[in-house]
Amino acid sequence: MATETRSESRPLRLGVPAPLLRFTERWTMVGLWILLALVFGIVEPSKFATSGTFKTIFGSQTPLLFLAMAVLCTIMVGEFVDLSIASILGLAATLVPVLTVQHHVPFLLACLAALAAGALVGTVNGALIVRLGVNPIVVTLGMSTLLLGLALWSTDLNSVSGLDPGVSSFALDEILGLPLSFYYGIALVLVVAYVTGLTPLGRHMRFVHANREVARLAGVQVDRIRFGAFVLAGLLSAAGGVLLVSGVGGFDPNSSATYLLPTYAAVFIGTAVVRPGSFNPIGTWIGTYFLATGVIGLQELGLAAWISDVFYGGVLIVAVAVSTVIGRRRRG
Repeated sequence: MATETRSESRPLRLGVPAPLLRFTERWTMVGLWILLALVFGIVEPSKFATSGTFKTIFGSQTPLLFLAMAVLCTIMVGEFVDLSIASILGLAATLVPVLTVQHHVPFLLACLAALAAGALVGTVNGALIVRLGVNPIVVTLGMSTLLLGLALWSTDLNSVSGLDPGVSSFALDEILGLPLSFYYGIALVLVVAYVTGLTPLGRHMRFVHANREVARLAGVQVDRIRFGAFVLAGLLSAAGGVLLVSGVGGFDPNSSATYLLPTYAAVFIGTAVVRPGSFNPIGTWIGTYFLATGVIGLQELGLAAWISDVFYGGVLIVAVAVSTVIGRRRRG
C-alpha cells in the first residue's frame, strides 16, 4: 500500500501518469535489449543481422538459463550465494562423456548419473548450510573447488569428448529454426514462474526470503524449504551441464568457472524487468538473452574475447546498483 501511495504521489510532482511510470519501470530493459540489437544490426549488418546470429543468441544460452534458475531457487529463500553451481554444471558435463566414452555406460544412464551427482552436491550444500549453519560462501566456494578438482582428475587434466553425434538430437533438433534446448529453457522458466508465483510453496519461499524468523513463527517449514532449494539448485545445474555437453559433444572442466559471472549478471538484470526490485524468472530469462545479445554483438564487431568479461562484470555492477535503488525506493 505504501508503494502504491508513493507511485501515485510522484506523478503529481513530475507530471507523469502513474501507469506510464510503472510501465516504463517494468519494460525499460526490454527496450534497451531491442535497441542494443538494432545498433549491432546497423553497425555490422552482414554479421549480426543474420539468421545464424539469431540462432546463436537464442540457441546457445539454455545451460546458462538452467544455472540462472538454479540461483533463483536459492535466492528466493534468502540464500544469495551459491558459488558451486558452475562447478556442478562442469562436473555433470564431464561425467557424461567420461562414463559414456571411457567406461561404455549407456548415454541415458550417464545422464541420470550426472543428474544424481548434481542433486547429491546440492544435498551436501543444504546439509552443511541449513542443518549445521556453516557460512554459505565458505561451503559453496569450497565445494566449487572440490568439484573442479574431481572433474580434472576424471579427465586426467584434459578436455573430454567423443560423444556419439546422434545423442545431440534431443538438444539440437530444431523446431521453427531454433534447437529443442531453447524450448526446454522456456518450459523451465514457465514452471519456475508458476511455482514461485502461483503456488503455496512459492508464497512460502517469498515469506522465508522476506523474514526467516517470522516465517518460522507462522508455521512455515523454513529449514525444509531452504534445504530443498539447494537440492533443486544442484539438480538444475547438473541438467544444464547435461544439455551443454549433449549439444557440443565434449567439455573442458577448466571452462566451468566462466559460467558463474554471467549467471549472476542475468539474475540481477532480471530484477529490473517485469517486477522491478524483485527476483523473478521471466526477468531472468530476459536478462540471459540481453547478455547474449551484447556479448555476441561485441564479438561480431571484431573485439577480443576479453570483452565478454568486461561486459558481464560491468552489467553485473550496474544491475546490482539498479536493483538496490529500486528495492530501497519501493521499501521507502
